[in-house]
Amino acid sequence: MNIELPRKTLDLPSAIAEGDIRVLLMVLVHMTGDEKWLEPPYKPRRDVRLIPDPNAGVPQEIQDEIRTAVLNLFANGAPKPAISDPGDELMLRMMRATLGENVAPEYAPLMREEMSFIPRDARWRKRPSDERLAQQHVLIVGAGVCAIALGVALGRLGIPYTIVEKQAEIGGTWYVNRYPGCGVDTPNHSYSFSFGARNPWTRYFAQRQELLEYLLRVVHEYDIRKHVRLDTELVASRWDEAKRRWISTLRTKDGEESFESTTLVSAIGQLNDPSPARFKRDEDFRGLRIHSARWSDDIELDGKHVAVIGTGATAMQLVPSIADRVASITVYQRTAQWARPVQGYSDPITEGAQWLLAHLPFYVQWYRFNMFWRYGDGLLPFLRKDPAWPHPERAVNKGNDRHRQELTDFILSELKDRPDLIEKCVPTYPPYGKRILLDNNWFRTLTRPNVELVTDAIERFAPEGIVSVDGKLRRHDIVVISTGFKVSEMAARLNITGRDGKNLKQVWSKDNPTAYLGLTVPDFPNLFLMLGPNSGPAHGGSVIFQSECQSRYISACLVEMIEHDIAAIDVHPDAHDQYIRDVDAEHEQLIWTHPGMTTYYRNGSGRVFSAMPWRFVDYWKMTHDPDLSRYRRTKV
Repeated sequence: MNIELPRKTLDLPSAIAEGDIRVLLMVLVHMTGDEKWLEPPYKPRRDVRLIPDPNAGVPQEIQDEIRTAVLNLFANGAPKPAISDPGDELMLRMMRATLGENVAPEYAPLMREEMSFIPRDARWRKRPSDERLAQQHVLIVGAGVCAIALGVALGRLGIPYTIVEKQAEIGGTWYVNRYPGCGVDTPNHSYSFSFGARNPWTRYFAQRQELLEYLLRVVHEYDIRKHVRLDTELVASRWDEAKRRWISTLRTKDGEESFESTTLVSAIGQLNDPSPARFKRDEDFRGLRIHSARWSDDIELDGKHVAVIGTGATAMQLVPSIADRVASITVYQRTAQWARPVQGYSDPITEGAQWLLAHLPFYVQWYRFNMFWRYGDGLLPFLRKDPAWPHPERAVNKGNDRHRQELTDFILSELKDRPDLIEKCVPTYPPYGKRILLDNNWFRTLTRPNVELVTDAIERFAPEGIVSVDGKLRRHDIVVISTGFKVSEMAARLNITGRDGKNLKQVWSKDNPTAYLGLTVPDFPNLFLMLGPNSGPAHGGSVIFQSECQSRYISACLVEMIEHDIAAIDVHPDAHDQYIRDVDAEHEQLIWTHPGMTTYYRNGSGRVFSAMPWRFVDYWKMTHDPDLSRYRRTKV
């Protein structure tokens, strides 16, 4: 491990003084091998906040002792670790100590992988010949996070692949979405790959441009770009049973062409196709009407009268970001949203913290663990229905009700001078029943004199603006529609035809997509769907973590197939159907099936088709080592 001493402009004791005590303790265990740092009087106090107190509730004199011990690591030059991989038993003790809570044992092997103490990759028992590998080819549709994760996994195995992307650049969501304030609502140190060079983030919750630059750095580091064909769209793909290959039609600027591959992967995810909400007479509007996902950098906002339709994640980022530039903003709200306050959401990472994350051995790994945990499975118990809970109209269990009170108190404190807004802004459904949102000064922005929150429904558009059902006309120059995406379509919009002429769109009729592990569908051999049905993280976590779980599964399937001369696999209908029954049964116990509440996670029949019901550690285990006995296998 390479350790760089700090630049002259940075004082090492000052950098260490900025370190999180709970993370510094884990550094000391690794570097010294001394487990005393896991015991009193050093043990941190439990802190469940999303961004915890870096002093960890430890007395000042103990903090000083810990920081001095870290500083002493550098007394004789570059330090060398006593423990690189703690193993499951010590790993569990370290996790419990840093969090101050009783972490379950099954998290130890997961986190050893996630923190790169042990490899995550699928591996060959005996690497096939180059000639054999050349006969395999994977076509990946979409060039976002999922495609990058899978490209890295396939590249390490030497399996050839091509990524096609209809946009002009790699990046997926972070290339397409560019509205003001666009950014991540998961901290960067868990919204990043477990592999590759650590990124020098400038803030804890990065904005869109920085995220895109990070992804492009990973693409460069792993030489992925040479596998990517930009401005290339998949028009259709069909399974050829005789050839045991996918025959795809690609559209480029020069016309259409055919492309054959042994495997087809949809890496377009769920939130890829904007939902073009239409309103009565919206064609009459003389100003600019645009979906937030179609934002253009040349849109002039200064001094304009802007309408934003919707109050989801996009609106919560957009509205506070432009409120001081525009003449007015009118927000049209259908449903009030819960939003979690996060202290430090917009704070920059200081120079000292940057140095620790970049250079102090094991610091970035344990910082990543803390963020993974706080945005991970910890919230899930609060989303489980308690049948004995007497107030299901406001919460699903006692803990959920406590969260409701905390979130309500936050809203009341933000809107204390605007009682007219309080009634509009406090939701009636249980907290976390819809997508979890983070407050980005949303409620304070609503109190600005140039911001209006309208809860009356939109009756129609007019040439000058929007008319609400009370008959009032509000004049707008720009209308931004932030009403989400066609979530239920997923890969069905790619026009994929499997065995016996079955089209995925027909199989997933009635807005009800299903897939075994969210990845595979009966009668669609060698087709994998990344971030497919019921694999979207909803109780926290990171899409990047899901992408790594799924890329491990896909690459491990291909290794098994190649090593055992299997030409094609498709999941057995019985295995698929049982998995869906298990998913539905689990969701019946969770908040997203709460009656009287709408969410894009559910279809018109009320079935939750998008969100994953499992803990992240459970899904990691499910997807780690594929069981091909659950698949129909066709030999070469």
